[in-house]
Amino acid sequence: MKQLQISSELARRLALHSQLLDGGTELPEDKEGVAQTIEKLGYIQIDTINVIERAHHHTLWTRRPDYHQDMLHQLQAVDRRVFEYWGHAASYLPMSDYRYYLPKMRNFMKSESNWWRNWMKKHGHLMKPVLERIRNEGPLSSKDFEPPPGSTRGPWWDWKPTKAALEILFWQGDLMISERRNFQRVYDITERVLPQGIDTRDPDEDELGQFLVRRALSAYGVATEKEIRDHIHAANKNVISKSINDLIVTGKVIPINIEGNTKTPYYTLTESIEKSANLTPTASQVFLLSPFDNLIIQRNRTTRLFGFDYALECYVPPAKRKYGYYVLPILWGEQFVGRLDPKVDRRKKTLIIRHLILEPDFSPSGEFLSAFVGKLSDFSRFNQCEKIVLEKTTPSEMKEKLQRLMN
Repeated sequence: MKQLQISSELARRLALHSQLLDGGTELPEDKEGVAQTIEKLGYIQIDTINVIERAHHHTLWTRRPDYHQDMLHQLQAVDRRVFEYWGHAASYLPMSDYRYYLPKMRNFMKSESNWWRNWMKKHGHLMKPVLERIRNEGPLSSKDFEPPPGSTRGPWWDWKPTKAALEILFWQGDLMISERRNFQRVYDITERVLPQGIDTRDPDEDELGQFLVRRALSAYGVATEKEIRDHIHAANKNVISKSINDLIVTGKVIPINIEGNTKTPYYTLTESIEKSANLTPTASQVFLLSPFDNLIIQRNRTTRLFGFDYALECYVPPAKRKYGYYVLPILWGEQFVGRLDPKVDRRKKTLIIRHLILEPDFSPSGEFLSAFVGKLSDFSRFNQCEKIVLEKTTPSEMKEKLQRLMN
């Protein structure tokens, strides 16, 4: 099938619209809007780094300014509208998608790695009693399996293997995360977590593949085959390739060529192209994105679509970092214009901007500066801070301009 030619501008616009970052999608307020955001994006990545608010909360707040942490807790622990499993990475996922993760759970039990065989040989006897204890006592965290102070080791108190047993029972689908308490996972048996009436039929390969392709293209707007595969890791390469071709044949997916990306085939949903004529230019808004935000998590994609080269440097030795420990990309309309290296001093309730770096080819307007300061103020409140300290800017003359606007 002949590829449809689209402009790089339209490709970016489709991507931002699909990621709810163009100001063109109205969602309900409160937790219903949060649920619909997770449904639209397909997953929200969970991460432990807390130099600022954790990534999953940050990603939701970026799109839902009224967001607060209890909304996600309610959706998981009370309403059962989201669950935790491996999406792109460890993720919050729409409960309505549960059945499409069953093959991954089944395949986990077929693992033939040396680690798996050795662990099962040494500790496999723990699986059944761990599962039965939770079945009998109710939801438990890994801490509930720690030995009490001063106790002698008994059958329960070989804690590290028991913790691994909890994880394995989770990954193979016998346990689910009922809730998190202070970020600690609380496990329960799957049948007590799944809401009544949830579809638990195993999808065949065609169902799974077409679900994943449509899910990725709905979230990304435009994507290469590799980007589709890497959106949610739940099927192998051949399944995704076949599903893309099948959806092209049925007219639900269109192969496209993006201006300036002639070497890389892209795909989009037919319905996205049909609606693209109604897309208006992306609103001039500032977004401070998490390093794990769905828009930028695939770094090569970010470079190809937006011309923005971004890397997370928290695992890089300090002397080799170019921009900072936990740098946030700054999105202004349809363009990435800078980076922000923040840190929260929770004791002092202070948001510290260690370094603000604008892109060399970006000349900030008064409109941008005003919008940026407003977003920085919102971000400070989101992080429960009462004060902002700006330590360094590049270019250096930006510091005085921003401080005047901040005061």
